[in-house]
Amino acid sequence: MARLMLYLDTRCATLQDRRAALLAAIQVATLCDDGAAIASSAVAAVRERGAFLPAIDTIERIGLAGRAIAWRWAERTLDRLLADGPSIGQTRFHWLRSPAASNLGGLTERIAFLRRLEIDRKRQARVSSGRWDQMIWEGNATPAWLANDFNASRRHALIVAQVNKLSQKLTDDAVTMFIKLMGKLFSQANNRKKQRQMDCRATTAKALRMSLDTITAQPIGLPPGSAGSTARGRRRRSAYGLRAATP
Repeated sequence: MARLMLYLDTRCATLQDRRAALLAAIQVATLCDDGAAIASSAVAAVRERGAFLPAIDTIERIGLAGRAIAWRWAERTLDRLLADGPSIGQTRFHWLRSPAASNLGGLTERIAFLRRLEIDRKRQARVSSGRWDQMIWEGNATPAWLANDFNASRRHALIVAQVNKLSQKLTDDAVTMFIKLMGKLFSQANNRKKQRQMDCRATTAKALRMSLDTITAQPIGLPPGSAGSTARGRRRRSAYGLRAATP
C-alpha cells in the first residue's frame, strides 16, 4: 500500500483534508440542500489536496455536518433581522417593510440587503399556495417583537416568506419609480426645448424684419454699395432730376 501511494504520489486523508472537505460542504450547503452536490464538493476538496478518499460513511458524516452548520448559520442570520440595528435605530425586519416610497436610493439599498441574504427563491415552490399566502398574511400582521416569541421553525418560515415577498415587491416598486423618473426627465427636457424655441422666436422675427427693411430700401437695378444705393446717391439723383426738369 505504501508503494502504491508513493507511485501515485498521494497520501491518506488527514484531519486538515477532512476539514477542507467540511468547509467545501458548508459552502455548497449554503446555496442548496442537495445531498449529492454537498457530497461531491467534499470529495472534490479531498482530491484537490492529493489525498485518498476517506470511507463513504465519513464522507456522509462530513456532508451532514456541513449542511447542519449551514442551516445553523442561516438561522442565526434570520434571527438577526429581528434584533435592533444600531445604525438604523430599528429592527431590520421593520426597516425592510417600511421603505421610503419616494426614495429610489432607499429601495435599492433594501433590495441589495435582501440579495445579500442569498435565500433561495425556489423554496416557495415547496409550499402549497394556500399555506404560502397564509404565511404572507401572518408576516404582514406580525411585528418584530411578536415574531421573537414564535418557535424557531415558525419564526424562520415567516421571515423567509416575508423576504421572498419583499424582494419581489421592492424590485417592482424600484422599476416603476425608475420609469416614472425617466419619464419626468424626458418631459422636462421637452419643456426646455420648447422654451428655447419660444425665446428664439422673437430674435428670429427681429432679424427677419431687419432683412425685409433692407430689401425694401434697396433700389431696383443698382448693386449694393453703389452711389445710388445710399442716401447721398438718392439726393444726387433727385437734384439731377430737378435740373433736367428746369427749362
